[in-house]
Amino acid sequence: MFEILERQDMADGTVVLNEISAPLIAKKAKPGQFVILKANETGERIPLTMADTDPDKGTITIIYQVVGKSTTLFKSLKIGEGFQDVIGPLGQPTHIEKLGTVVCVGGGTGVAVLHPIARGMKEIGNHVIAIIGARNKDLLILEDKMKAASNELHVCTDDGSYGHHGFVTDVLKDILEKEAVKLVVAIGPVPMMKFVCSVTEKYKVKTLVSLNPIMVDGTGMCGCCRVSVGGKTRFACIDGPEFDGHEVDFDELMQRLQAYKEQESVAYKKFLHE
Repeated sequence: MFEILERQDMADGTVVLNEISAPLIAKKAKPGQFVILKANETGERIPLTMADTDPDKGTITIIYQVVGKSTTLFKSLKIGEGFQDVIGPLGQPTHIEKLGTVVCVGGGTGVAVLHPIARGMKEIGNHVIAIIGARNKDLLILEDKMKAASNELHVCTDDGSYGHHGFVTDVLKDILEKEAVKLVVAIGPVPMMKFVCSVTEKYKVKTLVSLNPIMVDGTGMCGCCRVSVGGKTRFACIDGPEFDGHEVDFDELMQRLQAYKEQESVAYKKFLHE
């Protein structure tokens, strides 16, 4: 069992943070990599990119949004309980290098994935400008951590309840007009990443995105997580999860993410009834 040492409800209770004892994973994990978790013997395998690691404590931190049966089951786990399986680190780590000005854009729980990347980029000597967004103030996460992990932080809310009233792309456009940006890293809902890429493409700024297709084994065998990048098929689990956003077929990705919505809804309702 991989014991839960710390637990925190975030974003009005719809998002949960778990700090999990996983010494071997914590020792090897790098920014951008993910783990696959399973709550119990009959549970679903869920891939989650790590929000933080502490090799000294032997812990990893995951942050997830409660959206269906499996994440509801995850939320029911208390401190002292744990996950039956945690497998990782998986995927390719973020290539951290000194470039100059790097803009890190995060939306929703994507901010959790963005945090170690922004911190790594800053630590190596980049000037990191972070932009984080959510639908409203109550859904924002990790504002303090992102402030510490960057040189500048901009906060956006769709409804204007906090920070800039509007989308992360509004602030991104202003920055791209004023700054010589060398790289943009965008992580969040697929539509957000798509729109960020459409903005940066006009300015010819390289943009990395972290993709979240449906995944099963996480080792490249099942082919479930295939995505189209630059007209070629790639597997998010072993080739990614990060890709050049200007080459990603986001429309295909969104279609694939909708493939099992009906079955997911049935499973969730059955779980709540039981």
